[in-house]
Amino acid sequence: MAKTVLVVDDDPTQRRLIQAVLEREGLGVAQAETGGQAIDRMTAGGGADLILLDMVMPGMTGLECLAELRAAGVSAPVIVLTANGGIETVVKAMQAGAQDFFVKPVSPERLMVGVRNALQLTQLTAEVGRLKKQAANRTTFDDLVGSSPAMRQVKAMGSRAAKSGIPVLITGESGVGKEVIARALHGASDRGGKPFVAVNCGALPANLVESILFGHEKGSFTGATDKHLGKFKEADGGTLFLDEIGELPLDMQVKLLRALQEGEIDPVGSKRPVKIDVRIVSATNRDLAEQVKAGAFREDLFYRLNVFPIEAPALRERREDIAALVDHFVGRFNVEEGKRVMGCAPETLALLTAFDWPGNVRQLENAVYRAIILADAPYLQPHDFPAISGVAMPVLESAPAPSGPLPTADHAGVEMPPAPEVPIRILDDRGHLRTLEEIERDLIQHAIEVYAGHMSEIARRLGIGRSTLYRKVREQGLEEQIKEAG
Repeated sequence: MAKTVLVVDDDPTQRRLIQAVLEREGLGVAQAETGGQAIDRMTAGGGADLILLDMVMPGMTGLECLAELRAAGVSAPVIVLTANGGIETVVKAMQAGAQDFFVKPVSPERLMVGVRNALQLTQLTAEVGRLKKQAANRTTFDDLVGSSPAMRQVKAMGSRAAKSGIPVLITGESGVGKEVIARALHGASDRGGKPFVAVNCGALPANLVESILFGHEKGSFTGATDKHLGKFKEADGGTLFLDEIGELPLDMQVKLLRALQEGEIDPVGSKRPVKIDVRIVSATNRDLAEQVKAGAFREDLFYRLNVFPIEAPALRERREDIAALVDHFVGRFNVEEGKRVMGCAPETLALLTAFDWPGNVRQLENAVYRAIILADAPYLQPHDFPAISGVAMPVLESAPAPSGPLPTADHAGVEMPPAPEVPIRILDDRGHLRTLEEIERDLIQHAIEVYAGHMSEIARRLGIGRSTLYRKVREQGLEEQIKEAG
């Protein structure tokens, strides 16, 4: 999903110039002529990921607009544009909440560096906030990504369940995010901030299930060299999430039922039961009702757990959330891997939205992670998802190295093999060398066509800096070719 930049400036020419630079880099652009229009857009639902705000405008100044935006709770980063680069102006802008400033006229490369830095800092701030909430067990349903009807239903049901201590059973296919829902349920309840302990019942060793769940006393069995509290006691006062509850052995199901009914557990080797205060949230990708009929799951425990069921939808049932999920994962992995991917190209997003995702959100997450590692362009391309698109990574073709000595003309006049044709002419029509400036112009023009006007990729392939490339493009008069290629 392309990021949107709101350009606020009373000068229409300035707005158009900035818009051309931003759109060439694949960013969406919205315009506002006054501070009032900017405030209306940002508070009435239009929104933007970044605001470029002119300091001097008729009516409401940029500083006044910025102050009102912050007072209205708008947290989008703001970069101010000013014709006066004095220290006092900069200090006032930063104190008002601006993240960066540009002195007009601003060069395209300086503009894009500032924009990318601002967007990256936004991602970093969001990721730090997410990790803090998760570490403090304060994740709520507002933090769940997705606004499809299916997800709105999950959020509504979960929010109601969070207001009480009712046992919740979360069902759904593998990879749909059942633990994420459980964490939101815990964080939205009055137990938020207290322990959240997750246990995968399918991964517990058969001979240690009881000890892991209920704990044991020192010396209660061979190898019990220390006292172990167990998962129930670890979660005391908070929430115990029992994932894949259908995998729990029948004998442990009996003890789990007693713990739920009596509010106490019997650690292995203990002489007396231990009182606990734990909310149970369980999850499964199996049909527990069918397991009950088959005798593989206790009926009384099923009814005890299935008091408030929540169905987590498969990703193919909420395709409209894929764009938001991809954007979320791109931001997260940008921070983790130190990358600067801006998002997905439109054709890539269409490809991801049409895919069925049998592994659900977990599969999408891993696919985006791999794509971020592979990506060498500002936007993820179909070839960054080869398993889904069937498009292989492009390889820069080069002539194979000769295995033997280079062919030469012998005394009998044997001709050398013809040299491969190249798109850039070195000689003019009269056989003389063309000027370096002419060759350079043709090379840059060819690169613009090959790489569809992506300036970062062109600069990388040519082995020059972006600022140098922009300067040469201006000197050679190639701006129109970039617009046409983009």
